[in-house]
Amino acid sequence: MTEQEKMLSGNLYNPADPQLEQNRAIAREITFQLNQLPPSQQAEKMALFNQLFHSSQTDFYIELPFRCDYGYNIKLGKNFYSNYNCTMLDCALITIGDNVMLAPNVSLFTAAHPIDAECRNSGTEFALPIVIGNNVWIGGNTVVMPNVTIGNNVVIGAGSVVTKDIPDNCIAVGNPCKVLRQINEQDKIYYFKDRKF
Repeated sequence: MTEQEKMLSGNLYNPADPQLEQNRAIAREITFQLNQLPPSQQAEKMALFNQLFHSSQTDFYIELPFRCDYGYNIKLGKNFYSNYNCTMLDCALITIGDNVMLAPNVSLFTAAHPIDAECRNSGTEFALPIVIGNNVWIGGNTVVMPNVTIGNNVVIGAGSVVTKDIPDNCIAVGNPCKVLRQINEQDKIYYFKDRKF
């Protein structure tokens, strides 16, 4: 297996592999160009994102600045929106469903390092995928860790650290992130908590 194949399969791999280093360098160049664009240059912005993601998709909007490791391991659904300062460490696949919103400073981390110090100090690392379902809103300053699936119709509260899977149709919050309650019919009536304005 190549180091890239090891990386994408969840095995330990060497991030100093020349091909991986070259791929990260390409992503850094593109994200640098993106993050220097004036706000008026939307067409150029979309072209650079499509180059980064190896995609021709146009129904998404990402506020700058934005950071990622590779870009080509990010798969966006329809109508995706990310606010400022999003970081996606996409050493493994990051798959995002339709109608997903990320608040400012959301980080999606697929990259991880061995717990054993000797193994970690050797420079090897591993990566595990992240899956985010449809109709998800992730609050500001949230971190999603490797090997996490967030279900459909989920709201993640601001400041959460998501270390385990979150089921469909719920509000989850905290460090570590836990289900607070199921989303219910009252949420269609009261758009914020359970009170009238």
